[in-house]
Amino acid sequence: MLRHRVLCFLLAGLTAAPCLAQGAATEPPAKVLRYAFRVAETGFDPAQISDLYSRIIAAGIFEAPLQYEYLARPLRLRTATAAEMPEISADFKTLTFRLRPGTYFNDDPAFDGLKPGEKRELTAADYIYSIKRHFDPRWKSPNLYLLENARLPGLNELRREALEQRKPFDYERPVAGLRQLDRYTFQVRTEAADPRFVHQFADPSVMGVVAREVVERYGDKIMEHPVGTGAWALTEWRRSSRMVLEKNPNFRELRYDEQPPADSEARLKAQAARLQGRRLPMIDRVEIAIIEENQPRWLSFLRGEFDLVDEVPAEYAPIAFPNNKLAPNLAKRGMQMVRYPRADVAISYFNMEDPVVGGYTPDKVALRRAISLAIDIDKEIRLPRRGQAMAAQGPISPGVFGYEPALKTTMSEHDLARARALLDLYGYVDRDGDGWRDQADGSDLTIEYTTEQDGEKRALAELWQKAMDAIQIRIKFRIAKWPENLKASTAGKLMMWGVGWSAAAPDGDTFLSLGYGPNKSQSNKARFDLPAYNALYEQQKALANGPERLALMTEAQKLIVAYMPIKMHVHRVYTDLAQPWVSGYHRNVFVRDFWKYIDIDAEAAQASPKADGKK
Repeated sequence: MLRHRVLCFLLAGLTAAPCLAQGAATEPPAKVLRYAFRVAETGFDPAQISDLYSRIIAAGIFEAPLQYEYLARPLRLRTATAAEMPEISADFKTLTFRLRPGTYFNDDPAFDGLKPGEKRELTAADYIYSIKRHFDPRWKSPNLYLLENARLPGLNELRREALEQRKPFDYERPVAGLRQLDRYTFQVRTEAADPRFVHQFADPSVMGVVAREVVERYGDKIMEHPVGTGAWALTEWRRSSRMVLEKNPNFRELRYDEQPPADSEARLKAQAARLQGRRLPMIDRVEIAIIEENQPRWLSFLRGEFDLVDEVPAEYAPIAFPNNKLAPNLAKRGMQMVRYPRADVAISYFNMEDPVVGGYTPDKVALRRAISLAIDIDKEIRLPRRGQAMAAQGPISPGVFGYEPALKTTMSEHDLARARALLDLYGYVDRDGDGWRDQADGSDLTIEYTTEQDGEKRALAELWQKAMDAIQIRIKFRIAKWPENLKASTAGKLMMWGVGWSAAAPDGDTFLSLGYGPNKSQSNKARFDLPAYNALYEQQKALANGPERLALMTEAQKLIVAYMPIKMHVHRVYTDLAQPWVSGYHRNVFVRDFWKYIDIDAEAAQASPKADGKK
């Protein structure tokens, strides 16, 4: 050993290479997943978030009792923090969950009352508290409708009392809808008899469990301090810029046991076979940047600065996968392509309470329908979306129950002549000779469309401008950051907004909720409230999947088309690309925390050529 050290000392002046002692092992490089979101997050409290990108982060930190299997097709539920699948009564009104002992929250100063070395264990009381938080008016939960519509006895009354008496929500009062049976067992009772209510307990961004101590410590800043039982802990956050998550050291032992479907590609089967039995998560850290513009996000991936690009921007589809096949140059580099329809719909909603575009009278319906007919969906798919979408006939997307491939409506029709005729018929004509249509009473007719400032949204706005010019309706664009638009939309302050809506469960109820009256300011941004639609929605919700329910869902979709509170544009098809050093990556649109199921060859990632051609 001494001879080795002397030799190292003599060589030090001849080479810059470090000299290691004999037998010393180098520290393996950290396994880091790096990628980017195209839209900024809003925060990380399950009781306060509804946007997709915040929910992705929350899904890595918080846990619901159940989860979906990552690779299984058709989709299957399995346990997460639950020790076994819940007991569900024959009438679907009672669900009993038993939690696995030994599940712990990540360490946090909020748990300073514990003994040294003691961990904060998850109990049934934590889920009861977390569910109650959605009913607490203080948090203005955008997900309240998911629970409120289920009618958990006592909780709606508790919320109403807090609102009417303007006093703090009473978390201590027992309610019939939520009961703790023992330390690890809780029971949920509903009056709605919804056969699919159990799926809500697989969404960690809604049913993610929080600890009361954490909420009480951080109060109104709880969005900045997520503490959960999941595989990941947020260790760095620069708002609208960067998020870093690292392994939760208290996460329970969990092994990879994913089984791809028989018709999966050979790559995925081989990777899943190699990962069997590995402890999860397999990587050390997740680094997420916010890059709103498509070009820098795409170029960063090509330079090897990102390990994957989810949702390849449509403008690069002809380059990355011409004719929906991976480009030869990318295939040669070992890139991996995953193509999938997301269960979502791209929409433009009309605020039904707005004096210009809202209302249920024939003239207001005619205005919205004329605007819809002016939009050229085929051109939208062909140009800004580059063929990566299909026309929507109604709100319900492929991949969920309720989608009818044969359904054909006027939602996707483009007919300028009919649009102009409708406007003429109901008095929307040019009364002052300035070339623009006015309202029937002679007042100005201008619509204000809210959007964001990125390449695709600019291209879509151009189509809107041309469409409205063609029918002589003035249009102004209100441009702001996505979180700002979400806040204004929830408050009912936007006349129109172009946005996407994605499903958290494989059921069309998610999309029909966009028009259900009691969901105003939550999923129902259009503030549509039609008794006939509400009745159909409630009837289908109580039925098991089958022809009768499907018929009601289809009728509900037709009412959306008839009254046009929402212009449904397209259902999007996405393509993700992953670098060759990423293993196990696939896409399950109902599993947002995919990070724990993948592995990264850190040495291969470090050795890859970067932008300057060096390694």
